[in-house]
Amino acid sequence: MIVINGGSSSGKTSIARALQESLPGTWLTFGVDTFIEALPGRGDSPKSGISYGPDGTVVVTEQYKRLERAWYSALHTLAQSGANIILDEVLLAGGEGQRHLQSTFDGVPMLWAGVHCDPEVAAAREASRHDRVPGMARLQASRVHDGVVYDIEIDTTARYPEACAQLLADFVTSKR
Repeated sequence: MIVINGGSSSGKTSIARALQESLPGTWLTFGVDTFIEALPGRGDSPKSGISYGPDGTVVVTEQYKRLERAWYSALHTLAQSGANIILDEVLLAGGEGQRHLQSTFDGVPMLWAGVHCDPEVAAAREASRHDRVPGMARLQASRVHDGVVYDIEIDTTARYPEACAQLLADFVTSKR
């Protein structure tokens, strides 16, 4: 399993999609956006258990956490069954989130990739998209990396997703 962690609008999803084409074999991509899209109102409903502050702060309820645990359990089963998985994540709790995933995916080899992007560049990307809460990219740019230990780190500030994916693919294949 490859875990790609980075803030909103850092380029994680684009890298994950390009990585699917760069790596040997078949890789499935799942991400926090996949999970949120499955929630009521695509995460924009009180029933979803997630809300956003005016500054881009993300607030989750126990209901959300329970559903997230179930989702991770399903992904764990896929990985244990032999599926190659790329997990596109935003670890809001930084290192604590990493330890939680390591525990949840016990027995599954994990490679950790940190995707960094200059906060101003991420904010500009966020502003050009219509599916993001303003302020989220700037707020998450460094916070999601606090205390996380990576196998590889990639800066997407001035690189295209395909180039970043190739760097990551080369690293992954050198480790197999």
